[in-house]
Amino acid sequence: MKAFYAEEQKRHDPKAFLSSGAPQPNPEKPERVERLLAGARSAGLTIERPKNHGLGPIAAVHTPEYLDFLEHIFARWQRIEGASAEVIPNIHPIARDGSYPASAVGQAGYHMADTACPISAETWNSALWSAWSAVEAAEAVMAGAPSAYALCRPPGHHAFADIAGGFCFINNSAVAAQVLRGQAARVAILDVDLHHGNGTQGIFYARPDVLTVSLHADPVRFYPFFWGHADERGEGPGLGYNFNLPLPRKSGDAAFLEALASAFRRVHSFAPEALVVALGLDAFEGDPFGGLSVTTPGFARIGEAIAGLGLPTVIVQEGGYLCDALGDNLTAFLTGFGGKKG
Repeated sequence: MKAFYAEEQKRHDPKAFLSSGAPQPNPEKPERVERLLAGARSAGLTIERPKNHGLGPIAAVHTPEYLDFLEHIFARWQRIEGASAEVIPNIHPIARDGSYPASAVGQAGYHMADTACPISAETWNSALWSAWSAVEAAEAVMAGAPSAYALCRPPGHHAFADIAGGFCFINNSAVAAQVLRGQAARVAILDVDLHHGNGTQGIFYARPDVLTVSLHADPVRFYPFFWGHADERGEGPGLGYNFNLPLPRKSGDAAFLEALASAFRRVHSFAPEALVVALGLDAFEGDPFGGLSVTTPGFARIGEAIAGLGLPTVIVQEGGYLCDALGDNLTAFLTGFGGKKG
C-alpha cells in the first residue's frame, strides 16, 4: 500500500485552544506526524510525496469565500492592534443566512466554529498539502491501487464547506470522496474517529451520491455536541444517506465492532463503488481525550473488518493524539487491513 505525506504539513504548530473555558496546550501537535510515519512504515507502507494539485479538488467541496478567508486571514489579523498571535474567534453568529461581515474579526467568527482551530502563518500551506495528500491517495486508487493511505495533518473531518473547527480546516475525507466521484457513481465515507465527523456530514447532508456513516462517542455530552445524533439522517435528496452510530462513553472493542457491523449493512445497501475511511485513532483507550476504549488489537480487527468490504479504499488520517501507542495503533489498523500485502 502506498502512503502520501508532505513535510510542509508539519509547519502548522498551534499553541493553545480553549477547553471548558480554560486555555490548554493544543494537542494537535506536529509530533503526531513522526509517530504516524513510524506506524505506517512498520506496517510496510512506502511514503511518497504528493504533487501540488492546485485549488480545484479543494474548491469542489469548499466555498471560494471560505478558501479566500483561510488563505488571507492570518495576514489581515496581524494588522489588528493588540490581536492575538494566532487567529482565534471571539464572536460567533447565531445565524449564518444574513449579511457577511467585512472585518477580520467578524469573518473569523463566521468561518470558525470554535476556538480549537487557531490559524497561524503556516496553517494555510500545511492544510493545502494535507488535502493534496488525500487527493494523491484518491488518484492512486482511481488508477487501480486497491487501497492507499493519506497521512493528513492537520486533520479535516470537522471542517464544513465554509467553516473550520476542531483542529480542522480543509475536509480531506470529503475532498478524497469528491475526487473518487470522478469515476465512481457512489462513494461511501466511513468515519471511525472518536468524534463525530460533523463537517463531512454537513458537506454531503443533502446529497444522495455520497453515503456518510460515522461511529463516535455519543455527542450528548461530548464534542461536537450539536451534531452526530442518531436521528440525523440527511435532508432533501440526501434523506436516508447519513447514518450516525453514537456509542456510550468508554465503549470498547466489542461494542465498536458491533456498531461497525451495523455500519457495514448500511454501506452494503448503498452499493458504493469506492470507500473513504476517515481513520481516527483517538478511540483508543489511552488517547488523551479518553472518550472510548478501543485497544491496539482492536484496531487490527477494525482494519481487517473494513478490508472485508472488498472496496477500493482511501484511508484518510483524522484524529489520534500523543500517547505511547499512537504509532502502534496505526500499524495495527494498517496490518489488519492488509498493509503488509500492498
